Amino acid sequence: MTASPAGPPADFDPPRRPDPATLLTVQQHILREQDRLPGAGGEFAWLMSGITLATKMIAARVRRAGLTDLLGAAGNTNVQGEEQQKLDVYANDALLHALSWRDSVGFVASEENERPVAVHHGSPAAKYAVVFDPLDGSSNIDVNVSVGTTFSVLRRPADGRQDVSAWVLQPGRVQVAAGYVLYGSSTMLVYSIGNGVHGFTLDPSVGAYVLSHEGIRMPEQGRYYSVNEAYADEFPGPYRAFLGHVRGGGLGRRYASRYIGSMVADFHRTLLKGGIFLYPPTADSPGGKLRLLYEANPVAFLAEQAGGRATDGARRVLDVEPASVHQRTPLVVGGRTEMDAFERFVGGPAAGDRV
Repeated sequence: MTASPAGPPADFDPPRRPDPATLLTVQQHILREQDRLPGAGGEFAWLMSGITLATKMIAARVRRAGLTDLLGAAGNTNVQGEEQQKLDVYANDALLHALSWRDSVGFVASEENERPVAVHHGSPAAKYAVVFDPLDGSSNIDVNVSVGTTFSVLRRPADGRQDVSAWVLQPGRVQVAAGYVLYGSSTMLVYSIGNGVHGFTLDPSVGAYVLSHEGIRMPEQGRYYSVNEAYADEFPGPYRAFLGHVRGGGLGRRYASRYIGSMVADFHRTLLKGGIFLYPPTADSPGGKLRLLYEANPVAFLAEQAGGRATDGARRVLDVEPASVHQRTPLVVGGRTEMDAFERFVGGPAAGDRV
């Protein structure tokens, strides 16, 4: 007769099942969610790992910027005519280097480069283009204010075209993924692949982005409006009228003004707390100042996925057909209550355009 196997010792404790919310890393999350993307495989997760690796490198440099020679201007200007900061250059190099190892990337386009860079363009494995602003708000580094990275992932043209315009100059509604990293009191990555918006906080003790904000929803109405009011006299009349309406209690509650001057930080607060963020056209910049492809489009994509909306003052941001890599745009983004009110003042997107 065969003896039955011995059971566990009397003092044996079965392993406790960990709380998945405390252990789910962004890479695990991407692997779990990428099945939602038609034709995506492990190469999409590999692409995203390039972005997360580069932003962890950037976060480390941002934390030590005051202790190293990375504060201040680099002595050059970028294609926008803006003075490059030393951290701009480092952040751009880090992202270009990390993405260059991903054979699924055909082109990358950056705020800091005049033209898109061909990475694995022409390779059958190249499926995506990545556009990014390596360090939004970098002039605030010197005064220890939050800065960020924004990015957008676009799919290779379905018609097989290989010219850079077909890969990069696509409207925001076709983004495969978009997100940002905020370098603040903690480092946080927020992204979406069309399955809602999820936030991950960098745990420096293990060097991983860990899920901390699952299924972020923008409140339908907030308590804050965010705009650089120093230029209010240059805003178009409907914008000024809307701001007066908000300040006067026209939306049924008293609003407070909050403006940081780093778009990622201002939008992050709007995403979590609700309200509205405005970057209007002015007399000096009638076409707006934010970049459509790698600033406005990622923000608009995230806003819509979280239940909010984004407009350029006349139409849905994600429907704008880009004509150039560094095209600028006005941007107004916020919760449904604020956006409904704003669009009544400016005669914005038709109801059929709303998500």
